[in-house]
Amino acid sequence: MEKIGLVMEGGAMRGMFSAGVIDVLMENKIEFDGAIGVSAGATFGCNFKSKQPGRAIRYNKRFCKDWRYSSFKSLIKTGDYYGADFCYNELPNKLDIYDVKTYRENPMPFYIVASDCNTGKPVYKELKKCDADELTWMRASASMPLASKVVQIDGYELLDGGITDSIPLKYFESLGYSKNLVVLTQPRDYLKKDNKLIWLIKIMLKKYPNIVHAMKNRAKVYNQEKEYVFEQEKLGKTFVICPEDDLKISRTEKNPDELQRVYDLGRKVMQERLEEFIKFSKN
Repeated sequence: MEKIGLVMEGGAMRGMFSAGVIDVLMENKIEFDGAIGVSAGATFGCNFKSKQPGRAIRYNKRFCKDWRYSSFKSLIKTGDYYGADFCYNELPNKLDIYDVKTYRENPMPFYIVASDCNTGKPVYKELKKCDADELTWMRASASMPLASKVVQIDGYELLDGGITDSIPLKYFESLGYSKNLVVLTQPRDYLKKDNKLIWLIKIMLKKYPNIVHAMKNRAKVYNQEKEYVFEQEKLGKTFVICPEDDLKISRTEKNPDELQRVYDLGRKVMQERLEEFIKFSKN
């Protein structure tokens, strides 16, 4: 039996596009043998395993202007633009309850990607329980350089998974997922350019030369990964969902209408291609 995987790129609030995509999949009872998310692809994508359509867009619209959720005030006070305690404790445990019971009972494996600051390499972690420690791993996957503290967990020092493996299709193929739905948050013709803030990253992360090196090479690696995705698409092994055009949304967007707009775009694209994907998954 072929294993079918779901691979979700990050992109901060571009992830609202992915949230729309996976909500349509859930509403249509589409299931996968495994899923992997990077950064926002992890924090929003985990709702697929807990079977909570609508949750990501709901809490983002509700809290996008709350300084505890995301703000420079939070960055100054806590060291994280996206407040760690609020986002990974208050919100899922009290304000918009994350269905941990369903998550744990769902047999579908769910993986995240983080970046090891000491080696400059990706670290892949299956989250089985979504307890406090595993939520820390999820936070690590979404901890953007310059906007987050280095996350320490299980002997690792970690930052955003997108630094080292933005689109972990090859990793999922190595686990035996021979057919995959890849959800991208940039259009097909997008090419990543070198980070203009690399000079500041060198200063702020001088303790971690390998992660600085990874940041310097990120555009090249990302563009190669994206090229590989489309090669696999031509071979009939990958089904790609991505925006038709630049989403034109800030990575830290605080306008609820803009979040809804991008979410609706994700829904629209997935709805339009749903039957095509169902045929792909059954062939």
